[in-house]
Amino acid sequence: MQREEALNLLQEHLKTDNLLKHSLAVEAIMRGVAQRLGEDEEKFGLAGLLHDIDYDITADRPEEHSLLGAEILENNGLADDIIYAVKVHNEMHGLERKTVMDRALYAADPLSGFITAAALVRPDKKLAEVKLKSLKKRFKEKAFARGASREQMATCSELGLELDEFLSLAMESMKKIAPELGL
Repeated sequence: MQREEALNLLQEHLKTDNLLKHSLAVEAIMRGVAQRLGEDEEKFGLAGLLHDIDYDITADRPEEHSLLGAEILENNGLADDIIYAVKVHNEMHGLERKTVMDRALYAADPLSGFITAAALVRPDKKLAEVKLKSLKKRFKEKAFARGASREQMATCSELGLELDEFLSLAMESMKKIAPELGL
C-alpha cells in the first residue's frame, strides 16, 4: 500500500483531527527512526501512520484497540510485519515486541504527544522553538503530559538509541511536518 492510499484509509476510519495529527506525528518519528537505523522508511512510516486506525471505534474498549486495527489492515492487504507492529503497540495484549519496527512504534507512540505538549505550552505554540534541553527537563516532570509514558519512551534503548538522541530525532522529524500538525 502506498502512503496516499494509507492516508485515505486512515481518514475513512479516524474522524478526530487530533488523532489524525497524532498519526502523522508518529509516522514522521517512525520515518526518522527508520532513516537513522537503516530500516525500511516506507514500512516504518505506514506502521506509524496506521497504528491507531481503530481508535475512534475502540477508545472506550482499550482491550480491543489495535486488534481491530490489525484486522482492518489485514483486510486491506498490508504486510504482516506492519500488522503485527500495530497489534503489539498496545501492551494490553501482552505480545512480544520482536522486530525493530515493533520496538520503534511502541516507543514513538507516546513521544509524539509529549513533544506536541511541549510545543503547546510555548507562547507561540510552535515546534520550531522547542529545544532538546526543554524536552529533557519536561521528561523529568511527572505532571507534564501525564499520559505520555516515560517508561514506554525510554524503551528506545531497545533500539540502541539513547534517550537524548531519540528525543532529538523525534523532535526534528516532527518539525519537518509542523504545518501539517498545526504546530
